[in-house]
Amino acid sequence: MKPKLFLVAIAAIGCIFSFQANAQSYAITNARIVTVSGATIDRGTVVIRNGLIESVGANITAPADAQVFDATGHTVYPGFIDAATNLGLAAPAPAAPGGGGPGGGGGQQQQAAAQARSISNFRAGLRPEVSVIDDLQAGDAPFATARNAGFTTALTVGRTGVFQGRSAVINLSGDTVSSLIVKSPFAQHISMTSLGGGGGYPVSLLGTFSAMRQMFNDARRLHEMRIMYAQDPRGMTRPEADPSLEALIPVVNRQMPVVFNANREIEIIRALDFMKEFNLVGMIAGGQEAWKVTDRLKAQNVPVLLSLNFPKRTAAASPDADGESLDILRFRAETPKTASRLAAAGVKFAFQSGGAAALADVFSSAGKAVENGLSRDAAVRAMTLGAAEILGIADRTGSIEAGKMANIVVIKGDLFGSDRFAPHIFVDGKHFEQKEPVRPAGGGRGPGGPGGPGAGGGTGPSIAGSYAITIDIPGQAMPATINLSQQGSVVSGTMVFATGTSQIRDGRVTGNGFSFVTTVPFEGAQIDITVTGTISGNQVSGSIDSPMGTVPFSGTRNP
Repeated sequence: MKPKLFLVAIAAIGCIFSFQANAQSYAITNARIVTVSGATIDRGTVVIRNGLIESVGANITAPADAQVFDATGHTVYPGFIDAATNLGLAAPAPAAPGGGGPGGGGGQQQQAAAQARSISNFRAGLRPEVSVIDDLQAGDAPFATARNAGFTTALTVGRTGVFQGRSAVINLSGDTVSSLIVKSPFAQHISMTSLGGGGGYPVSLLGTFSAMRQMFNDARRLHEMRIMYAQDPRGMTRPEADPSLEALIPVVNRQMPVVFNANREIEIIRALDFMKEFNLVGMIAGGQEAWKVTDRLKAQNVPVLLSLNFPKRTAAASPDADGESLDILRFRAETPKTASRLAAAGVKFAFQSGGAAALADVFSSAGKAVENGLSRDAAVRAMTLGAAEILGIADRTGSIEAGKMANIVVIKGDLFGSDRFAPHIFVDGKHFEQKEPVRPAGGGRGPGGPGGPGAGGGTGPSIAGSYAITIDIPGQAMPATINLSQQGSVVSGTMVFATGTSQIRDGRVTGNGFSFVTTVPFEGAQIDITVTGTISGNQVSGSIDSPMGTVPFSGTRNP
C-alpha cells in the first residue's frame, strides 16, 4: 500500500452537524452582532428568510413564524471565507507505480489518460482550461469540517500542475454543484513548480517560466490573429484551435485575474515581474514573505491571499537534532507579523487556510497575527468582507446586511481563543447546529484548553475500544483499525493500517464521539491529519481530513 494511500485514508474531520429543514424563517436574538460593514450591535436580532438576511438591528422583532435562537452571550459574525483551499474536491486516487514528480498531476498513466481526453497541444499540468467545477462534489458531507469551524464560503482551487486551472467561489452546502457556485470562474491559478516525470517539458523551474512566458505570448498572438481573421479571413491561414491558449486570452486581456502561489520573497518577486511584463490583473496566494515587498504589491495593486498555515519546526526537538538555519528561524518568527505589515502598507489581503491540517490552527494563527500588531477588526475583516471584496462577491456576502445571502455563524467564546465554539451556522440560509463537546468538570476545557489534558473530572461518553473501519477512498475501499483508550475526556491510542501504525495525539471526547490528530508519511515528509468520528451504539462513522482532501469512513466496534 502506497504512502499516498495511507495519507488519504487518514484524513478526517467528522460531520457533527444535523440539518434542520423544518423552517424557512429564523431569528437570532439577543446577540452581539459584528456586521463588519457597519457598527457592531451590542444586543440585536438577525432575521433570515428564504436564504437571505431579511433584517438586522437592535430593535428588530422576531417574526411569528420564525424559529428563534436565543444567542445571549454569543457573537454573530458573517460566515468566514477561506480565500484559497481545495474544499469540495475529492481526495486524489492513489498514484500508479512510477508516478510523476511534484505538481505533475499524478503518475504517467494518469497523465497519458488526461492527454488522450484533451485536444490541447500541451501536456497535463500546462492546461489552464481545466476548471475546478468539473471535479466538485456536492452535498453537505464534503464541507462538514470547514463548517464546524464557521466557514461558509471558499475559493476552491485545483491541486496540481503549473496551471492549476480556473477556480470557483462556492458556498459550503448544496445538493448539486450548480447550487454550490457563487462565482465561476474566478481566476486562473499558477503554481511555480516543475512537472517532472512524464517524459515531457518542463522539468525544471527555469523551464516552467520559459513555458509560461511562451504560452502567454502565444495566447496574445492567437487573440490578435482571430480578430484579424474575423474582420477578413480571405488570404489568411485559419487560426488553430487550442483550448489551453484560448483559456489564457481572458487573462492576457485583463478580464480574469491570475493568482500566483508564492510564499518566499524571490517567488513573489518573480510573480510580480511576470504580472508586470504581461500587464496582468494579479494576486499572490500564500504570501508569507509578502511583508518584504509591500512597496511593489501596493504599487502594482496586487492583493494577497495570505496563508494562516504558519511555518512550524519540522526537526525533532531533541538534544541530538540538527539546529535550524538562521533563515528558517527568522522565517518562522517574522511570518506572524506579515498581516500587520500588509495592513500598515495599505496592501489588500484576505486570509486563507493554506492547507492547515486542523482548521482550529487557522483561528489561532489569526490570533497570533493580532498579537503581532494586526487589529482584531482587521483580522475579522480579512476573514469576511475583505475576502469578499477581493473575490468580487462583496455585494452578496461578507457582511451582515439586509438582502445579502444568509451566510452567518454564531460564536460562543473568543473567536481567536481556545474556547471558541460555533453552535449555529447558516449557509445560504440553511441551518446547521453543532452539539458542544463535553467539557471536563471544574471549568477546564480539556485538551488544548485551560486546565490542559485531564483537567477537572468530567468523563463524557465512553468511547474506549477497538473499531474496524472502512475508508471510502475514491475507487477503492481501504480497511483500518482505530484503537482508542480514554481517561476522562482525553483520548489516546493508535490507528493501524496495512502499512503500519500511527500514534494518536490531541485526542478528545466530543459530545457524541471523538476527534484526534495523527501524523503520516507522505512523499518523504511527515504530514498532520485530523480524524473525527461519531459513535452510535456499536456503529462509528466520520470523515478524514488532510491537505489532500476529505474522505468518509464507517465501521463497527470490535467485540
